[in-house]
Amino acid sequence: MTSTKIFHCFQNDILGNLDATGIADLIHRKEISPFEVTQAVIARVKAADKVLHGVAELNEMRALQESINPHAGFFSGIPILIKDNTDVQGFKTCHGSDAITSSAAIQNDVLVDQFLDQGFICLGKSTMPEFGLNASTEHRTASPTRNPWNINYSCGGSSGGAAAMVAAGALPIAHAKDGGGSIRIPASCTGLVGLKPTRERLIAYKLAKKLPVNIVADGVLTRSVRDTANFYREAEHYYRNSNLPSIGLVSGAGTKRLRIAFITTSPFGDVDDAVRRTVEDTVKTLEGLGHSVEQVPLPYDIQFLEDFKVYWSMFAASLRYFGKQVMKTEFDSSGLNNLTKALSVNFLKNFYRLPTALKRLNKTPQLMAEFYQNYDALIMPVTSSTVPEIGYLDPSLSSPKTMIERLYKYVAFTPIANASGNPSISLPCGHNVLNNTPIGLQIQAPYGGEKTLLELAFELEEAQSWRKITDMTINELAIARSKQSVVEPTQ
Repeated sequence: MTSTKIFHCFQNDILGNLDATGIADLIHRKEISPFEVTQAVIARVKAADKVLHGVAELNEMRALQESINPHAGFFSGIPILIKDNTDVQGFKTCHGSDAITSSAAIQNDVLVDQFLDQGFICLGKSTMPEFGLNASTEHRTASPTRNPWNINYSCGGSSGGAAAMVAAGALPIAHAKDGGGSIRIPASCTGLVGLKPTRERLIAYKLAKKLPVNIVADGVLTRSVRDTANFYREAEHYYRNSNLPSIGLVSGAGTKRLRIAFITTSPFGDVDDAVRRTVEDTVKTLEGLGHSVEQVPLPYDIQFLEDFKVYWSMFAASLRYFGKQVMKTEFDSSGLNNLTKALSVNFLKNFYRLPTALKRLNKTPQLMAEFYQNYDALIMPVTSSTVPEIGYLDPSLSSPKTMIERLYKYVAFTPIANASGNPSISLPCGHNVLNNTPIGLQIQAPYGGEKTLLELAFELEEAQSWRKITDMTINELAIARSKQSVVEPTQ
């Protein structure tokens, strides 16, 4: 068993252990200034990045300058990191890949403008695995991004840099993007709240509508449900999709008792005991709160995951062979990592399956809509196993076949919400005391059902008293291990 090393930068400065809403409140009451907040965040981010390697690019002077007169908004004066696959004027967009030698973007992605309208200050870009294809933020030539709960372990991916920095307390909130679990998986690994919204809840990024199946959604990673709820409420002031019900103000648990389904088995079979127990213990909590909870068969099968793999592999192949045209920047395919190459080979072997796979994937929204005729929400694991150690999902350390098998078994629960477009949230409902890593629980809801998810999240946040990174010392970990505890539900 590897030793545990916790890293965080919570301290007795003006940020304390406040979430983004708490800091914003102090700014609005003029008890602290945006400049002071930005100075404190920069100091924490620089300290955290030396250990966790979660920053792709940083511009301190720009952020400090903007903090003198930040854009008005609910989160005015709060620094934020934007994921390295989204254009921000003045920053490079490298998608976590050595294959791209990008110059600075000349304008913001439309999605970034929706973020900055809330008053956020862009401090820089967060790290990610190459093109978001992996569920662990491990790079071909750079240091891996590490989990602050235990730096020997993965922080997840692909929004791994964002997760590591928020979980460590470097900043309270960060942008994330989810094309197959990339908000929910890092949230699960690092004890955060991660909501993948309904398809096109936020302004769709520039390439999304060109996809045969739009699986990508943007969002945020936070340390509190209220930060996530406030972000989506404020986002609607800039743009609201008229085809979806408004989220509006969600500030606590709902009063309606819900019909909730749950599953604990993936198409590949059983999940880790610790993961299963986290689901089962949360089910008991919800039953105790008066909800009707029922175990159901998995509403999709191995064929869905095979179809998703073909589609996912198509992206890798298009990048490997047409990278310059796709990315519209200088592109050197020799800089690609082994996972991108392996997935591209997988696509060449299975390209003839693409039309049928796309046809089935496009039926996923109807499949899930039929399921939700009988249920208000669906509970399932985020990942099939607890957080893996650094190296387990490193493309340079495993054979291509082993890497792909490990990856798809690990992420068996998240892609369904991307294909269907349904909202899905990861909540830190469990904890593995053997290595001090969080265990996330995933709740999905009908199309446009973010309000239901946030109400349930508020209810569980209060009922379970989720563990914080500052709660357990190394000595306490040693005691817990001596008692042979495997998972400690946060109830």
